[in-house]
Amino acid sequence: MKNRLLATALYLCCLAAFAGEPPLTTIAALDLPRYMGTWYEIAKYPNWFQKKCVADARAEYSIAADGKVQVINRCRLDNGETSEAIGAARQVGHATSPRLEVRFAPAWLSFIPLVWGDYWVIDIDEAYQLVAVSEPHREYLWILSRTPKVDAKAYEALLARLAAKGFDTRKLETTRQGD
Repeated sequence: MKNRLLATALYLCCLAAFAGEPPLTTIAALDLPRYMGTWYEIAKYPNWFQKKCVADARAEYSIAADGKVQVINRCRLDNGETSEAIGAARQVGHATSPRLEVRFAPAWLSFIPLVWGDYWVIDIDEAYQLVAVSEPHREYLWILSRTPKVDAKAYEALLARLAAKGFDTRKLETTRQGD
């Protein structure tokens, strides 16, 4: 009887553990050269590494001469100064993979897997003007735009798609731009 109760409890725990969200899906393909350029942060899930940023967060992506992607993140701090973080990105998989890894640690540490963070493009419009980026566990989420302001209808439609993917859009924090 004890073994049967223990087995039932274990079974129920396993069911609960696997009853969560389905695996996160990405877009089918990413045109990396088209993705390059400046993206303004419209909203994000709050995170520890952007706590000091109060406004004007943006990311600039460029393909370097060696074919690697350079990432420069900037934001305005409370004292009015600009904070800048320079990193690198690499695609995981095929040439149109929407799954990238990003690191902001020094290049000499790039052999350590833990310095690379997942950067998955999970939604993007056909014009490459509005994008949502996350990672497999849905702990981080960013909404980025080519412009500091976004059309309200496009934004609401994106929020609906993100909710359908299992994101709690109420957790999003709007980023102040240009004020």
